[in-house]
Amino acid sequence: MSLADHIAKSGTLTHPYVESDLPGPRSAALLARQERRESNARTYPRRLPIAIADASGSFLRDLDGNTFIDFLTGAGVLSLGHNHPELVRAVTAQLTRLTHGLDFPTPAKDEFTGAQLSMLPPGMRDRMKLHFCGPTGGDAVDAAIKLCKIATGRGDVVAFQGGFHGSGHAAMALSGLVSQKRPVRNGVPGVHFFPYSYCTRCPIALAPDTCDVNCAGHLEQSLRDGNGGVAPPAAVILEMVQGEGGVIPARREFVQRVRALTRELGVPLIVDEVQTGCGRTGTWFAFEQYGIEPDVIVASKALSGIGVPVAIIMYDERLDVWAPGAHIGTFRGNQLAFAAGTEAVRIVRRDDVLGNVRRRGEQIADRLAKLPNNPWVREVRGLGLMWGVELADPNDGSPATALAHEVQSAALRRGLIIELGGRGDCVVRILPPLNVTAEVVDAACSILVDAIDECCLMAA
Repeated sequence: MSLADHIAKSGTLTHPYVESDLPGPRSAALLARQERRESNARTYPRRLPIAIADASGSFLRDLDGNTFIDFLTGAGVLSLGHNHPELVRAVTAQLTRLTHGLDFPTPAKDEFTGAQLSMLPPGMRDRMKLHFCGPTGGDAVDAAIKLCKIATGRGDVVAFQGGFHGSGHAAMALSGLVSQKRPVRNGVPGVHFFPYSYCTRCPIALAPDTCDVNCAGHLEQSLRDGNGGVAPPAAVILEMVQGEGGVIPARREFVQRVRALTRELGVPLIVDEVQTGCGRTGTWFAFEQYGIEPDVIVASKALSGIGVPVAIIMYDERLDVWAPGAHIGTFRGNQLAFAAGTEAVRIVRRDDVLGNVRRRGEQIADRLAKLPNNPWVREVRGLGLMWGVELADPNDGSPATALAHEVQSAALRRGLIIELGGRGDCVVRILPPLNVTAEVVDAACSILVDAIDECCLMAA
């Protein structure tokens, strides 16, 4: 019996069920074959040693019958959980019509385009255009940078320390993760990194109470100074919440000053909403909560709501300087993703999913509020349904990498799948489905708190 059928027969599932050691024997056999056959670059099964059999909603089941709460959700791809029945029906119906359409207009694509534009703030809907990229967020980042370079005639780009924009050659160059870039010679040139508003580890002020959003001031001074060493860039690329960087919401004043500066200098502002978009933070796009309007929006991950890949950039029509064929991609016409994405927007509106994100976010904030009393917990932070717990050595403040890995393992043994991120992978991260119930959030938070308390006690 599938997990979906089991849930339907037994009623709503609210708690995980783990009865074997991890990995269980069937999972272990598949993991061993994977190790022999697949690239050494694989990541998730190394820290989460399970082989997945099936999934439904907020839960997945491994080959050994263990059932887990999934608060990784395909790295945020599965915005409405696993196998949402209405999205499954939309994809199934589209399968019989058309699956691949390059960039030809189709009813599925037209409806998807209209749905995405309709989710923009009213002042932006009539002046934004869409470009369909390759199927990943990294492809969309590449397209956004390329567009801005063509439109401005400039070559440099400003990015931020701790940011992550993908693993492709260009997207990797814009990301702060040095270990990923170090082995790759002749990287994309012309990228200038500036401090992000990471107040817990302020890169500018000597102490947090001296901070006057000095990170924004540093950028302003550098770009306005004719002798500052940085020529006017083709673009500034910014995440409202650094996801892989450790779930760091930018300060509102920081974002607004960056936006004001880029307008003053005539520099397009690219907002990377690959992880924060499609409702993750409680608004359709995170930038809406910062009182700004970007020139370019990058979106991917949760656009289809069900993990069928699609990526887009939306940009001000004044930047539409592409020549025919200037940026293409064979899989830019994924009709299955279009059909699912249109249905996902309808469900988000009908079921007040954004309201649920905000309510469940408040619930998580309340459940995790006491964690900072633990000396190993440096900070708990998040926005909507994107949360992180930063762990650090209480003696010197250094990232508690080993402890974070132990917490992840302890949570898995209890039936909760979570992710790590941030400097030294010291931030325990959760990305629940946007339609997760209060009961599942409560169960997951109990597991997370218990895992952190147990592991910190052992580390003391």
